[in-house]
Order: sequence, then structure tokens, then C-alpha cells
Amino acid sequence: MLSRAFAVACSVSIAALFSASQSVALELPLPPEGEDVVGQIQVIKAKYEDTFAALGETHDLGYLELVAANPGVDPWLPGEGTDIILPTRYILPPGPREGVVINLAEYRLYYYPEGENVVHTFPLGIGREGWGSPVGNTRISAMTSNPAWYPPQSIRDEHAADGDPLPKVVPPGPDNPLGPYKMSLALPGYLIHGSNKKFGIGMRVSHGCFRMLNHNVLELAGLVKVGTSVRIIDEPYKFGVSQGKVYLEAHTPLQDEEKKMTLMDKHAVVINTLLKRDEPAGSLQLDWEMVREIIAGEDGLPIQIAEQGQALATHEEPVF
Repeated sequence: MLSRAFAVACSVSIAALFSASQSVALELPLPPEGEDVVGQIQVIKAKYEDTFAALGETHDLGYLELVAANPGVDPWLPGEGTDIILPTRYILPPGPREGVVINLAEYRLYYYPEGENVVHTFPLGIGREGWGSPVGNTRISAMTSNPAWYPPQSIRDEHAADGDPLPKVVPPGPDNPLGPYKMSLALPGYLIHGSNKKFGIGMRVSHGCFRMLNHNVLELAGLVKVGTSVRIIDEPYKFGVSQGKVYLEAHTPLQDEEKKMTLMDKHAVVINTLLKRDEPAGSLQLDWEMVREIIAGEDGLPIQIAEQGQALATHEEPVF
């Protein structure tokens, strides 16, 4: 039976053929009809001065997704010459491939341009505990370059309690937390915007809004328009098909301290997610041992768990 570690190692060995040496926008061709996987894992050699925050800005990746894909590597001092996995292979989120789709669990935004056979994807900072980002369907209601920030009273109260009072208006500029651009959503009080900080993209850091790298928010602003649909989901486990193989991608579920999920809870979510797929779950001979390892690993990498119409190494039923 193949282990998850072996499966990841195989992916990384293939990824060595796709080593990245410079920043590239994550614009990826859509897969053929009936398939769900885009992109390719990449591997780079860390330089002495590299940190995960800096690598994330260069390669359009979030901090936590780099940490998850590189267990055991110090994110602040990876070490010169260390192999760093760039998790730039994705199972597309479930649901219609149109407009903007935000998957909270993977701290990532996808945009499907109308009439084009590509997807653009960007890392996001989302709402921290107590200020969670919403799930639902909405749209972009306004777009503003170099916005001023009018902090809501709740945020002003929080800052005042911490001894850091805020003015009623923060003008555009380097001190403005909205960065160079904001896109207002039809959900009152929620924005997609840039930032005046480099750290925090790909983490739970905001008061509920969606924070992007500044070059990413400017790129997205050039692609979307007022009225573009925005679908916000929370899917930590994604199944997808590529070239007859079935993959599972697992991310750490968002959870508050008082509502920690057990391993059994996570297994139940995975099975329910699988049952939602169009393809009947019973028609797949899944490698359940691999599924268990992927759930435990939560590394955000698509890993093969079955082949369509062909059994893998194990046919056992899921016993968690």
C-alpha cells in the first residue's frame, strides 16, 4: 500500500521538473470538461535571506499554505539550499466556475473570467477568530482606487481598549490598511482590499474582510467589474479528477478554540463531501488508508486516492 509520504515524495520529484525561480502570476488553464485539477507543484532552493512571508509575496502564496506544505521547515529561517515546496497545484472549488469564488478554508480566491478558459488564483487573509468572514453569495458593488478608510465604531472601540485609538478617517497612503484598492461587496461592511502590511496574507488576521497582496489586488481590480458575482464557501476538503485519477486535497478546517473538531469529525466531513459529488461514491474503490493519512496531514496538496473504474491497493471500507 502506498503511504501518503511516498505519494507526496512522488509529487515533489515530478515538481523538480517545474522548478520556479521568479515570480509568476497564478493564471492557469482550465482542465478539460469533467476534470478539476490545475497547476503543478513546484520546488525551489531557499536562499539565506528567504522567509515564508517573502516567498509567499514572490510566488502568490499564503503563509499558512507554505507552512502546511513544508512540515518541519522553519518559516523564518528555512536555511540556504533547503528544498521548499510551492503548493501551486489545486483542486478547483466545488460549484459553478464563474465570477469570484473564495474558499475560506484554503485562504484563497479564484476568479473565472467570462469567456476565457483560464482561472486566476490569489492568496487571502481572512477574518480572525471572533471576526469571522461570512459564507454566502454576493457581488462586487463598488470599486475604489486609493481608498480612504473609515474604521467602523466596533474596530475603533477595540483599538481604543488596547490603547491605540484610531481617527475617524485614515487617508490614502502608507498608513492605510486598505492598501491601494478596495472592492466593496454587497454584504454590508465587507471588502476585498490590499494592505499596508506584508505579513498576514494567507492567515486569519482581518476583521472579516478579505486582505490581498497589493500587486494581487491591483491585478484582480483589472479583471473584475461592478456586478461580478462572489461566492464565498468554506470547504477544507476538496475532491477532484485529473486524467482518470481521483485526488483529495485537505486543509485544516477553520475552528474556534471552543469548537475544536476531533479526527472523527473531520472524517465525517470528508465522507459527506465525497457523497456530494456527481460521481457515486460507491463506484470508486478508494484507498482509505491514504484518505486517513491525508486528513491527518492537512498539507493542502492534491494526492491520489483512487482511479476511476479501477481499484487501488486497498478495497477496505472506511473504518476511522
